[in-house]
Amino acid sequence: MSDRQQELGITESKEHSPGEWYAEVVQKAGLADYAPMGGFIVTRPRGYALWEGIQDHLDGWFKETGVQNAYFPLFIPESYLEREKDIVEGFDPEVAWVTQAGNDELDERLAVRPTSESIITPFMSQWIRSHRDLPLRLNQWCSVVRWEATDTKPFFRTKEFLWQEGHTAHRDGEGAWEETMLRLEQYRRLHEEVLAVPVLEGRKPEHDKFPGADTTTAVQALMPDGKSLQAATSHYLGDGFAEAFDVTYVDEDEQEHVAHTASWGLSWRALGGMVMTHSDDQGLVLPPALAPEQVVVVPIWQEETQEEVLEYAAGLAADLDEAGLRVELDDRDGRNPGFKFNEWELKGVPLRIEVGPNEVESEEATLVHRPDGESVVESRESIAETADDHLDTVYAKLYATAEEQLDENVREAESRNELLGTIGQHGGYVKAAWCGEESCETEIKDEIAAEIVMVPLDEEEDPIDDTCAICGESATETAYFAKSY
Repeated sequence: MSDRQQELGITESKEHSPGEWYAEVVQKAGLADYAPMGGFIVTRPRGYALWEGIQDHLDGWFKETGVQNAYFPLFIPESYLEREKDIVEGFDPEVAWVTQAGNDELDERLAVRPTSESIITPFMSQWIRSHRDLPLRLNQWCSVVRWEATDTKPFFRTKEFLWQEGHTAHRDGEGAWEETMLRLEQYRRLHEEVLAVPVLEGRKPEHDKFPGADTTTAVQALMPDGKSLQAATSHYLGDGFAEAFDVTYVDEDEQEHVAHTASWGLSWRALGGMVMTHSDDQGLVLPPALAPEQVVVVPIWQEETQEEVLEYAAGLAADLDEAGLRVELDDRDGRNPGFKFNEWELKGVPLRIEVGPNEVESEEATLVHRPDGESVVESRESIAETADDHLDTVYAKLYATAEEQLDENVREAESRNELLGTIGQHGGYVKAAWCGEESCETEIKDEIAAEIVMVPLDEEEDPIDDTCAICGESATETAYFAKSY
């Protein structure tokens, strides 16, 4: 193997050193580099293309359901933040402040947005007058800054990150709750249909809600290292924000009413979860729906067969392109086939098509699946349709593997010691009956750094046991404990 091939390859082990392995995959697959300031990253074109893929899917679904995109300032006056006290208290350690512009001290501190409820809601108040203005559904694609992040990891946790944040206003609680559930379902759909990552849906315990929210819901994805990733959140905010910012409307009864609001967001940590879930010791593995190149065609030739092999490969690639598949023809002369195979495996392309003199003669093509190296010889005829079928198979393989991992790592515990031992030995999710007191979660968190990542969405659902697994008092609900990012 050449020095260049060695440099391209992944040297860390996913199983034995997942943190170092993940960082190496992100860098060597060309997704991101570390910025000169600690806690920030530079997103490279390949990484940004993945984020654009997520945007394309979500933005389309949002617009189909009445959402309009807007953009609000990066800076939020301190007085605006203070109008919703829970926001201030909840985000205080994370806020970066601007106090000077040029040589002048600012009259009022400006927060670099950690989230935008306190700048968007006041404008909703101006734009809403009548029930006819409702529901109002706004979304912005932007970055936010949360300075508190210390244990940073590209895409998983950085001080600045890209996301979308939706903010909506409704006539009543029922409409705002339906909105909350609709967006949660869209986040589940994105993970399962596009990213091939199965998720659990739940709500956060009362003490861990979004500041000022009535109910916070989330999708949780299990990572291969046994930790849970909160991949997206959707908040029913009740009428608290609307009261704080005077979001009212005149209804058909000609009386003034306070609106109910919701907010919902997904960040590029969904990308981090996808990379960690599917990738392996050969490098990045991408699901077909998101891969910048879904198929790479690699011609294999000797000098005497070069012309006919290249012509055959180019025709095949043209057919794939015409059918709407994202295809790359790697006809570079200075690289041997082995190098090309390794490089495209490192970059995560789901399907490789190999074409040599034998394939030309037989009018066939050899298709190789990225996740497991399965190789299948197929007829050249209807190659685009055939490739599409193979991409579906690749998706199914990725999803099935991730789903099996999730199913095998949801366990139950009936006592404190069983809960601690199960998380300590296996990781994953451990379901336990819980009394609802934060002190019981704190006890587990102090012992093994695990927390309650969610409780079932259905508040009427009976707990799995009558007594709390930690304190022995009467249980009110089932809690899912896990170590988390």
